[in-house]
Amino acid sequence: MSQPSPPLYPSPALAPTVIVKSSSMSAIRLALILASVLVALFLGLLVLLLIGIETGPVGLLVGLIAATIPVPLYVVLVLWIDRYEAEPLWMLVTAFLWGALVAVFIALLLNTASGLTVEALTHNAEAAETFAAVVSAPIVEESAKALILVIFFFWKSEEFDGVIDGLVYAAMVGLGFATTENIQYYGKAVMEGGAGLTPVFIVRGMFAPFSHPLFTGLTGIGLGLARQSQHLAIRLVTPVVGLLAAIFMHSIWNGSAAIFGGLVFLLTYIVIMVPAFLLMLLVIFLGLRREGQVVRDHLAAELQSGLLTQNEYEQFCSVRGRLGASVSALSRGGLAHWRTSRQVNQVASELAFHRSRIARGLATRDAAMREVEYREALRELLCRLRPK
Repeated sequence: MSQPSPPLYPSPALAPTVIVKSSSMSAIRLALILASVLVALFLGLLVLLLIGIETGPVGLLVGLIAATIPVPLYVVLVLWIDRYEAEPLWMLVTAFLWGALVAVFIALLLNTASGLTVEALTHNAEAAETFAAVVSAPIVEESAKALILVIFFFWKSEEFDGVIDGLVYAAMVGLGFATTENIQYYGKAVMEGGAGLTPVFIVRGMFAPFSHPLFTGLTGIGLGLARQSQHLAIRLVTPVVGLLAAIFMHSIWNGSAAIFGGLVFLLTYIVIMVPAFLLMLLVIFLGLRREGQVVRDHLAAELQSGLLTQNEYEQFCSVRGRLGASVSALSRGGLAHWRTSRQVNQVASELAFHRSRIARGLATRDAAMREVEYREALRELLCRLRPK
């Protein structure tokens, strides 16, 4: 009888030395976080004030309500994409607020400046408005939204593993930006008599709510491909190509409305935007399949060592298996059991993606200790989940 293969990822015999951060460093970090939050809130309030001046208090209130009503549904759809390794809540909230507060302020400031400059040079208000919509807005807005993705990419590399992560963060940024932008559009419709609010809501809130997440998602895909690849050329090129593609798509979308309008805008939606959205769904499907393979490859050691049964291993490696395990846990033990099942899925994924990062040369100084912690957490959760 053949002997079982040794685990591919044996636990280290000795845990690495724990590096304790100084309290002064923690205080500095906390101060920077608080300062960033206060600046973002100030910029958001300033944007709302400017929108309120343009639309009036009633328009601002109606626009705020109309813009925020569908947001929870869109957020749930975005979060559903992240089936294997859910991203930290604080990063998702940060991405959304960056889009809603900071990126909008940057866009408002620079787009207004560019429009005024073109108008001063051409003495043509219509030309200035067209330039701002077709040239300035795509460049400024996509660059402003991309900035937080780049920060996440370098600063929180352990939470940015590939295309799916890039898409999720990008979608949250885009939703935040679109929410604030819609407040302005809806408010202006109310100010102009209210008759145009319904068609504007239908177009922006129902038919094209995915436009900003779609544009910025191209940047997220570029960064995600860079994270997944070990080839330097791909890591350098794909983020730039992703951003340029986002700008190009945004320009086409704005140009079809600002220059042509009517039928051309509708044709652009049908011929370009809908196929682009379907391609994005294909990218999501392929990204999820890749993440399932990452889990399959990097949890094989747990199957070989006996920590996971064959059935548990197979469940971890597919979206369908995870959903089935969650439903089964809910039917057996109620909400408490269901929550434990979700924790098991998350910890198993964290362990697999942690090992994947190590394999790609992205290990941190505490990598060995973190692996031990993941394995022990997985062992403890499995004991709670399995039938007694």
